[in-house]
Amino acid sequence: MYGVWTPEQVQAAEEPVLARTPEGALMRRAAYGAAQVALRMLRERAGGVTGRRVVVLVGAGNNGGDGLWAGVELRRRGVAVTAVLLTPDRAHPAGLEALRAARARVVTEVEPAVTAIGRADLVLDAIVGVSARGGLREPAPVLVGAADTAGVPVLAIDLPSGVDPLTGVVHDEAVTATETVTFGARKPVHVLNRDRCGPVTLVDIGLGPELGEPPVRVLGAADVGARWPVPGPADDKYTQGVVGIAAGSATYPGAAVLASGAAALATSGMVRYAGTAADEVRAAWPEVVATDHVSEAGRVQAWAVGPGLGTDDAGATTLRHVLDAGLPVLADADAITLLGADADLRARAAATTTLVTPHAGEFARLVASFGDPPDPAADRVAAARRAATELGVTVLLKGNATVVAAPDGRVLVHPAGSSWLATAGSGDVLSGVAGALLAAGLDPLDAAGCAAFVHARAAEIGAGATGRAPLPSGSRGAPVPASHVQAALPEAIRSVREAA
Repeated sequence: MYGVWTPEQVQAAEEPVLARTPEGALMRRAAYGAAQVALRMLRERAGGVTGRRVVVLVGAGNNGGDGLWAGVELRRRGVAVTAVLLTPDRAHPAGLEALRAARARVVTEVEPAVTAIGRADLVLDAIVGVSARGGLREPAPVLVGAADTAGVPVLAIDLPSGVDPLTGVVHDEAVTATETVTFGARKPVHVLNRDRCGPVTLVDIGLGPELGEPPVRVLGAADVGARWPVPGPADDKYTQGVVGIAAGSATYPGAAVLASGAAALATSGMVRYAGTAADEVRAAWPEVVATDHVSEAGRVQAWAVGPGLGTDDAGATTLRHVLDAGLPVLADADAITLLGADADLRARAAATTTLVTPHAGEFARLVASFGDPPDPAADRVAAARRAATELGVTVLLKGNATVVAAPDGRVLVHPAGSSWLATAGSGDVLSGVAGALLAAGLDPLDAAGCAAFVHARAAEIGAGATGRAPLPSGSRGAPVPASHVQAALPEAIRSVREAA
């Protein structure tokens, strides 16, 4: 697990470190780390270091200073460095002096800069840092476009310039980095916009003791494996957790089959299905105990309700029944639409332990009653956190970066960074997995975070079954059928258990 801090928190943590550190030492430490990443990229992508060409796009202030000092380190290792000063009168004085002394080339005009970029093996983006907001300003878009046209890899220093450091949102022209190197702590942009950041390397500059508790956390495979329920010698199906699934219908049985099967594969002690797709569920998953109605389901320890449920009176009655049972409830799909439309159902959800798992459209329906509904497109973390707080439920906001927010303000982010799960039925699989974890007794935040991690891992594995993969985590690709995601759950769970 690692933490994510806001730019303001990181800057506040830097102040006492700067006060007890010799002037310039912190910047030099950061620049050295950036240079090491650049050297590794040159070895991997250009076959070596000596004589390779690097262009540093240098903005004003400390971020530009990081780039200049990184250029000094690269020159010491035989790399030909060209520094392009976007604001020459505001370039970091000490860094620029050191780079000139290292016999690097310095240019200030666009035409020679574009020519140098076209011949480069690597570009360092040191245009703006984490205190900047808004898109790139001229002539930066021209220079960044030249690197893109030439196919030159870009290493972003601290963050891709033009991408909002707090939200990861891109409002205008911005850098798309091949990789990013950051210092002291990860910022929200690094987990909310992997498309623009690429893989992120963190360089330790000694901020740890000053950072405090992170407002956002990211679970790793070992964290998920440590939380995943594993039966012991004295366990039985009830101590492992019995989950009830209220989903699908005889007309649309797919949601019922996917959610019930996912719950069974997620090591639930027992799965009980209740609904009009009972025959189809029995045929696909004989180990599932299936009945026609939630009132006949028998003993369960949590409910997963909503996929394919319908939004009519019968669906509302089913949702009301499970919310009133006093057990943890996962509400997805149609259940979310019903909650958004009915204040009484929302009050019942707040009165029990409830986890909702909306995509963007469902989220909009869920918060439609708010006076000023939060917009995930503007700030995913803030939107999910506000919804969780005001509704009194845990919210898993689906997306390329999945955000899980608890009513008490805790937040997890899972930066899947791929489009494998953008397919019909994948949410039904997630519902089954998360419902099983709730039944096993996990806190809703942990249940949601672990389910999201394993769900994404299963999609990566399932992509291999379709001939599209396997690809590394973070790779983009076409959607994977939900049945392949479901089938890959045992391997995904095994991989996190082995990591624990």
